[in-house]
Amino acid sequence: MDRASAPRAVPDSAELRDNDVQVTTGDGRMTKAGLLSLIVRNSETAVAVVDEFRDVVLYNRRAVDLGLVRDRLLADPVWDAAKDILDTDTERHFDFTPPTSSLGFVSTGRVRRPQVESVRCLARLVSHDDERYAVVYGLDDTEHLRVEATRRDFVANVSHELKTPVGAIGLLGEAILESADDADSVEHFGSRVVAESKRMGNLVAELIALSRLQGGETEEFVHVDIDDLIDEALESVAVPAEAGGIVLTADEPSGVTVRGDRRLLVTALNNLLANAIAYSPADTSVSISRRVTRVDGRPMVAIAVTDRGIGIAPADQQRVFERFFRVDQARSRLTGGTGLGLAIVKHVAANHGGTISLWSKPGTGSTFTLCIPEDLSDSAWIEGAIDGEVDAGPLPDDAAAGLAPPGQLTHSPTEPTGDVAGGGPKE
Repeated sequence: MDRASAPRAVPDSAELRDNDVQVTTGDGRMTKAGLLSLIVRNSETAVAVVDEFRDVVLYNRRAVDLGLVRDRLLADPVWDAAKDILDTDTERHFDFTPPTSSLGFVSTGRVRRPQVESVRCLARLVSHDDERYAVVYGLDDTEHLRVEATRRDFVANVSHELKTPVGAIGLLGEAILESADDADSVEHFGSRVVAESKRMGNLVAELIALSRLQGGETEEFVHVDIDDLIDEALESVAVPAEAGGIVLTADEPSGVTVRGDRRLLVTALNNLLANAIAYSPADTSVSISRRVTRVDGRPMVAIAVTDRGIGIAPADQQRVFERFFRVDQARSRLTGGTGLGLAIVKHVAANHGGTISLWSKPGTGSTFTLCIPEDLSDSAWIEGAIDGEVDAGPLPDDAAAGLAPPGQLTHSPTEPTGDVAGGGPKE
């Protein structure tokens, strides 16, 4: 076994190719060997066969893709498992982490996230007479690894977010008991308890809503008039806007419709408007505008919510749609934000086949643009498109200035995202 102490180059002959076996018989039918070769070569499972001297005698292309065979060498952890199989005759399950390439760091100065982060492997012994080989099978386990990491982070974040209002309610309850003979103190602490309980209730409600959205749960899509949708959203935030000294403005009705879940679309607009109001200075305005634009040739209804806050730093713009992400933790606590508002907006957009994009400049303000496919059930738009008569129409100057220019931060349904709007940490 001394020959197995050091890695050696994998010979070219070890790679399974289509010309390694006789694929067809004399009458043109595929042979069993040819069929097995075709299956192994095109399998999503990596296969590498090694003998007791660490010589790789067979492998498929997937074994290279997953890092079991790299730079014409068998990976050390893979050989360690294979050698254990050859010594004990017992199959073994193990996880293999492919080494990270340094090429990305050399060229860009940043470590590139590997495409394959974990490989779930199974090693088994096969033998015939005096010949013994270890067969290593590998499956890409990266997605499962990332889902588990996301789940752990989510549970940790939820525990942390719930701990704060629960602890506050406990302390406030004790304060009420100690000041039972002071009516003013009881009223003060009681109002705080109500506020904290509402905050906790909002958090739980948004967690449930987010869970349903991530599972793709939506009501049956119906025709939704965008003008009515915007009017309803503006009406729902009129009171907090007036209390904060914020003027709400909207452009002229457009008469366009979309197909979707009205309740979810109202929730998404409410979250965008509420964030813009909560994080805008007094005596400023928050505007909402609508227009029809085209994405890959398909008409989309773009609804833009623009504020005049302090804006969002470029470094934070990459994370604004993440769950529980806040730029300013203290300010978010003051406004009672849950850190889930924009995460919900992202998933509402995804469930409707749309997008949510952000344009922001520190010191100027921010614009969040929700794009939903226009209702295509009416053939009028098709006729207009053929005749060249479909006109998206200009946005009002204040809203058009805030729309994300080409190449700006835009989140499609498949992109990972977080949570902020206006000029600071958003809900």
